[in-house]
Amino acid sequence: MNILYITADQWRAECLSVLGHPLIQTPNLDELAKQGVVFRNHFAQSTPCSPSRSSIHTGMYLHNHRVCINGTPLNNRHTNWAIEARAAGYDPFIVGYADVPVDPQTTPATSRELTHYSSPLRGANTDTHYYRDVPTNWLADLKAKGYEIPAVLQDLYANPANGKEYAKEYERGGAHPLPLAISFEDHETNFQTNRCIKLIGEQKAPWVCHLSLLRPHPPFIAPAPYNRMYNPADVDVWQRAQSAEIQAQQHPWLRVQLSRDDHLAPADHRHMQRLKASYYGLMTEVDDCLGKLFRALKASGQWHDTLIIFSSDHGEQMGDQWLMGKCGYYDASYHIPLIIRCPTAPSIGAAADATRGTFVPSFTENIDIMPTILDYLGVEIPEQCDGYSLRPLLENASAPPGWRSEVHWQVDFRDIVNPRHERELAITQHQCGISVIRDERYKYVHFTALPPLFFDLKNDPHEACNLAEDANYASLVLHYAQKMISWRMNHEERAYSQTYLCEPAPITRKSPLTDLHRTQA
Repeated sequence: MNILYITADQWRAECLSVLGHPLIQTPNLDELAKQGVVFRNHFAQSTPCSPSRSSIHTGMYLHNHRVCINGTPLNNRHTNWAIEARAAGYDPFIVGYADVPVDPQTTPATSRELTHYSSPLRGANTDTHYYRDVPTNWLADLKAKGYEIPAVLQDLYANPANGKEYAKEYERGGAHPLPLAISFEDHETNFQTNRCIKLIGEQKAPWVCHLSLLRPHPPFIAPAPYNRMYNPADVDVWQRAQSAEIQAQQHPWLRVQLSRDDHLAPADHRHMQRLKASYYGLMTEVDDCLGKLFRALKASGQWHDTLIIFSSDHGEQMGDQWLMGKCGYYDASYHIPLIIRCPTAPSIGAAADATRGTFVPSFTENIDIMPTILDYLGVEIPEQCDGYSLRPLLENASAPPGWRSEVHWQVDFRDIVNPRHERELAITQHQCGISVIRDERYKYVHFTALPPLFFDLKNDPHEACNLAEDANYASLVLHYAQKMISWRMNHEERAYSQTYLCEPAPITRKSPLTDLHRTQA
């Protein structure tokens, strides 16, 4: 069996046409969903990219792996899915980026890897090395094709075609957003997809591949024809207060966050329409590229033997709550898609036939990805993993007894270089923490040194009314705070806690985190 794990960066959960989105067209992912399972309540464990991907790669919550922000090193004492797969005889490889910074204790002081956080994942071969957050092989390809390389490499993602015609941009009277200067054929999404197809075609044994695509991550500028695919005039719904000033009154952290230009949504309504239409266009571009990849798997005869996982590292506010990017405590930043399609070859996929084309309502988390991959490879799931294999949900119509009834995520909003939140909120670096517990009805948000929030999602699905100080909800707030404490205690890093030194030899007794059966089926 082969495993293809795909992430598309910053993809909100509802943005799939198979889920009934009124605008977005994702026909290839829809077809994947018909042969697999769609997880309706799947959530990321942190933002931004490095903390979230560290949870994905290690199967651990943030308070255990401690990759707090982009650039925080990941300690080498933690294993990951690639290391475990390699130990079992596989040769895993990644196309794209891992966003997991190296451990400085085991890296030479002169290494360039200590100057960025785009290093390859330990245990995996990588097709993609980065320079200033741009893949070097894509950069070389653009140069060979005659593209002018800007001094600021990130402008490759931001420069529109016909820049001199900026007055024709949508918010200035144009009919559509301007396209990216780079064509679709030469865009990074298509380049990485082609690289993935090539590398898969070169494999001589069962393989494990992670395709990590940057889009639809900003800048929200899509290449032609995707820039014209969605009419900005049709994009007209945001969940937020009447103004950013009113929104900011919800919490002190939000007040500071909305005072930052990089997270405050543009007040120009047509500007926001253009951004959202381009966001959708980048998603359909990803879907088209995945369709090409899926066709290549079918043409090579590998489609029936391949487990395919599609998800994201986190979501995107896209103007909701007046925020841009991924941050804070709102669902939009953490609720993400998950589609898993088991192989269709009868010898390895028959157990999942009864669930194909179904939608699972059970809560799942990104920390479940590593255990799921290892479970299907027949590899023992390390004790460090806080997540669970999703195999029981893929092979049965309902979740097994003991399955989680809520999800958790954590955010560390410290800034090592510019500690703005610390100054304006009068807190320390280690008090820049948010922990969230969310179930079908309620959501409790705990700040280390700031007031909590509490939402009744049934009556307030857009998280507009904070009930933390409402006397009618006092007992519920206390109950959820206690649940969060118990969750945190139950999921402390285990390390050597299950080992006892004695004669004639040390004894280790492993124990599950819950009563849920976590071993391979």
